[in-house]
Amino acid sequence: MNWKRMTDQAIIEVLGERVKQQRINKRYTQKELAEIAGVNTNTIQNIEYGRSVSLSIFIQVLRALKLLDQLDSFLPDQGPSPMMVMEEQAQYQKRVRKPKK
Repeated sequence: MNWKRMTDQAIIEVLGERVKQQRINKRYTQKELAEIAGVNTNTIQNIEYGRSVSLSIFIQVLRALKLLDQLDSFLPDQGPSPMMVMEEQAQYQKRVRKPKK
């Protein structure tokens, strides 16, 4: 799927369809998923029909579907940049010198 060429609305619709497929695969009704996620049934319908919801609501639904681990592949932790690592290493003292007597 070429996400770059899609509008924001099209992406929301695809994500909603994927949430719907996950719900169906787990054999939840919209009402059951809403109860587990702690949201209203209309919220689940909004997600599945491609309507925008807040990120915190979306996370609640992902949690209810046990999909939070998928966020690592969605937005992986990059760790520190090579420049940051070099700067940190440069700050560490390389050796200790004692004054001459």
